[in-house]
Formats: sequence, structure tokens, C-alpha cells
Amino acid sequence: MTSDDPSGAERVLAVRVVDTLLRENYADLTERVHVHQGSPVLRLPVDADGRYLELPLERDGFLADLRVRRTGPEIPLTLEDVRLALSTISDPADRDGVAAFVAECRQALAAIRLRDRHPLDPRAGQTGQLIYEALAAHVPHPVYPTSESRLGFDEEDLLRYAPEYLPEFELHWVAIPRDRLTTAGQPDRPPGWPAAADVGLPESLASTHELLPVHPLTARGALVTALEEAGLAAQAALAPGTALRVSPTLSTRTMIVAGQPRIHIKVPLPTSTLGLLNRRHFPPGTLEDGALMYRVLSGIGRTDTTLSGLLLADDGTYAHADHRYLGYLLRRIPAGLEQSRIVPVAALLAPSLGAVASGGRPLVIEELADWAWGGDVPALFDAYLRSLFDVHVRLFTRYGIAMESHQQNTALVIRPGDSAPRLLLKDFDGTLIQGERLASALGPDAPAESAFADPRLLTKSDDALADVFITITVHLCAGALAFGLADRGVAPLPQLLGMVRNRLADALRRHADWPAANVLRARVLDADRLPGKSMVTAGTLVAKSRTGASDINKFYGTNGPNYLQ
Repeated sequence: MTSDDPSGAERVLAVRVVDTLLRENYADLTERVHVHQGSPVLRLPVDADGRYLELPLERDGFLADLRVRRTGPEIPLTLEDVRLALSTISDPADRDGVAAFVAECRQALAAIRLRDRHPLDPRAGQTGQLIYEALAAHVPHPVYPTSESRLGFDEEDLLRYAPEYLPEFELHWVAIPRDRLTTAGQPDRPPGWPAAADVGLPESLASTHELLPVHPLTARGALVTALEEAGLAAQAALAPGTALRVSPTLSTRTMIVAGQPRIHIKVPLPTSTLGLLNRRHFPPGTLEDGALMYRVLSGIGRTDTTLSGLLLADDGTYAHADHRYLGYLLRRIPAGLEQSRIVPVAALLAPSLGAVASGGRPLVIEELADWAWGGDVPALFDAYLRSLFDVHVRLFTRYGIAMESHQQNTALVIRPGDSAPRLLLKDFDGTLIQGERLASALGPDAPAESAFADPRLLTKSDDALADVFITITVHLCAGALAFGLADRGVAPLPQLLGMVRNRLADALRRHADWPAANVLRARVLDADRLPGKSMVTAGTLVAKSRTGASDINKFYGTNGPNYLQ
């Protein structure tokens, strides 16, 4: 901690980055680990002449073997040290990726300092899921070290459009010829959805055009280019007015309509998060694949009584003009949840709103336990794990489905008196499917392979499915919470990890008749090491042409100790 960094934010961020580079073994960084006086140290080079920082390491145990030591005397570490190290160890072919990642680091630090200057301040009427989404935005991503960075956002943009500040704003609109649109789902639109005249366009357009919502940041620049690229510049009409007040969720590009918490609108954004290559626009095919998987999962849920704890956001209504910046998803949250709290898993380790105001505890999960679980946080965690593994083991073993339902896409639906939280899942376009098993389970109701716009959603490999199950369901939705709760002193780590192992083992026993259960048992419970994602390597530092990653979100270049053994 220095006078230039009074909160220590830069060192904390730099440590997160070095931990990640070490975990992903970028540029063979693990070969620079040595034993000094009986303890491991990382000799982090800071120039080509051989100078280095000697960083004491300690056991990690979660996704990596070692991490920078958290206790004892602090070794000064800055983002400039990180830049110098990357410049020294990286392959020249990674020069652009290194420069982009250094910029990410600086943007993340600026975003953290902006939060310190502008603490969370809910407006009147902002309650429920929206508050939990904002609280989730204050928790660092368990794997990606610079998750606070949003490429292309300046400080004013963050204050106006980032979920951690609970902003409200109105959407922009563009009228697109109806015959140039692909639409699907329910034809009715929510209250407040504008007509052409409401946003300053001629009423006559209503007979030939449809309005598409546009994020203000997209309207600022990318929209005009998109219309030109789509051949619509002369036919489309940019609305001079705005309409429909919304507030962003954790994803930033998905927003909750003011006064209508069941209605969410997802629109493309000209930004990247969790990696330079992880862009926040969406190709039209992702809308179609997401809607298709929603229909598949809905059909399964209606007939499979073992999935009674599964709730699905309705992702079946969308429109697009065959361009990555010209489209939207109109998501509907299931009805009948008014007496429940909907809390994204990413929010569970955040300080609750009362704690944000007072600077103390409790955590959101402690608040929920007080409200609905008699104050017993381990019991609530255990009940959540039962729901988590019952759902995902069933989908894996019976249907050949591995969901990319990470902490942002999975929410607890909880209320007093329930025996276990239900799970609300959304965003289905990243699902991985073993087509033969799905076809065997559904028969003629199974979608043909040709029905999927993105062939990467299909695999013949149960090992590929297991990689998704481990890195998403086990690591992010279970393991990260266990380690986080232990770090915060809520319960001992062995107790929490025992719950994870036991609940997964229970679910596998209930599916022992399905051969795929043996795959999960071997890959998770009995394995010496577990795979992990190399998100910084694939997402920013190294070009896809060099990593060979067909999907940067499914690039497994690392492994760590099996913390469930």
C-alpha cells in the first residue's frame, strides 16, 4: 500500500493477474518457480537483463497449485511490474495481445477506483433481483482477473450504464423494414414498448417497419456502421427519441425493464468483457440456438419429474436483421415468483446492501439464510448444492447436455419454507450437447443437427461435456463458493468441500444406471487433477490462430489439484 494507492487496489489487482498468469502457465511462467529457504518463490522478470522480483508463493488448492502469498510482509507489486514481466517473457507474436491485456489491467484499476468514489446508492423503487445484480457486479470474477474492465467504456459510461451503479436510462430505437427481419416467439410486447410516433418517427412506418431497441452506446457509433454493412442505411430510420426505461443486470447488455421485473431485454454492445476476444455483440445464430435450446429444455422439464427444481427464463422471443449489432432478445422470467427472491450465484459472496452502507457484514448468502433458512448458512449452501447437482447431473447423464450456466446465468430462487432453492437458468446458446444421447432420450422430438446454427454446440465426446461440467458447474458454481465462504470465515473449508463432494456423489449414485455417470465420477471425484480454463491466454493474450481455440470460452489449457479428494 502506497500514498498513490491508499486502498491497496493496485497491488490486489496485480496479485490477481500474476496468480492467473502462473495458473495458466503463460510463457512457461511455472519454470520460474524456485524453492528458497524451503518455500516456493516466483522470480518474476522485470527486464531482459535478468532483473526480477522474488514473490513468495503459497498453496492455492482451488484451480492452481500455487499463488502469490497473502500473509506476511507484502512485496510491492504494481501493474507496471506486470507490464514489464509480460514484455520480457511473451512471444513476439503476442505483442498485440500483451498490449491489449495491459490496457485491460489499467482499465480494471480505474474502474475499481471509480467504485471507491461512487459507492452503491439505490434509488427509490429499485429492489429485488436488480439490487442483487448490482451487488454481484462488485464481486471479482473467480477466474478472470480483470473482470472490472469493459473495453470502450469511459468513466462517464460506467456511471451511466454499468450495473454496479444501478443506473436507469432509456433505450434508443431503429425502425427496420419488416421483410428484412427474422422474428420468433411471442408477438406481444411489454407495456411501454414504443410505437413509431412515440420515438419521433412517422406513424406511417408502422405498416412496413418494426422497431428494434438499441443500447445508447451502440447508438453512439456502431449502429450506423451496422446499418451500412447490412445494406439497410437507406431503408432503416433512426429514431430521434428514446423510450422504455431499463437498468442493467450483471451482464451489462441485458437489462430489466423498470417496473416490470419479469421482462429483460438483451441487446448487443460494442464492448468486450472477460477478454478482448469475448465481444458483447451477438451473431444472429446465437439467438436462434438459444431459443432452440430453451424449447428443448422446456420440453424436458415438462416431462421429467426429477427436474422439478429447474426453472427456465423464456429466451424464445427475439428479432434480428442478420447482423451482430441489429437484434434483441426479449426474455421473460417465469411468473409466480413474487414471494421469492431471485439471486444470481455471483452475488452470494457479495456484502449485502446493509453491509455496503455500514462497511461490515453480512454477506448476501448470510442475509438469505437469515430470511429463509433459520440463519444456517452451511445448511443453505448444502441445499443449494443438492439442487445444483441434481439438475446438472441429470441433464448430463440422461440427455447429454452440459450447460454453460455459470455464476451470472444461474440464480437461486428462494423463499421461506422451501426444502431447497430452485435454480433459474438463462442464456442457453453456449450449451454443449452430445447429440446421440439427446436423440436417444427425446426420440422424434430431438432437434436435428442441422437445426443448430453453430455446430460447436454439438459433440460426440463425453469428455468434452465433462470439461464444461467441471469448469462451470463444479468450479464456478460450487468450488468457488466453498473457497470464498471459507476465506470469509463463514465455515471451515473442509466442511464446505465435503458438502460439494457429498452432494455430487449423491447425485451420481441416483444416476448410477446411466453409463455417463461413470464418466463424471472418473473425471471429477476420482481424478487426481481437474481441468481449468485458460481465459486470459485465449481471451486476450494469444490470438485464436495460435491457440487453435474454436471457442475461447471452452479452451482448457491448464489443470489444478482436485480439491474434492
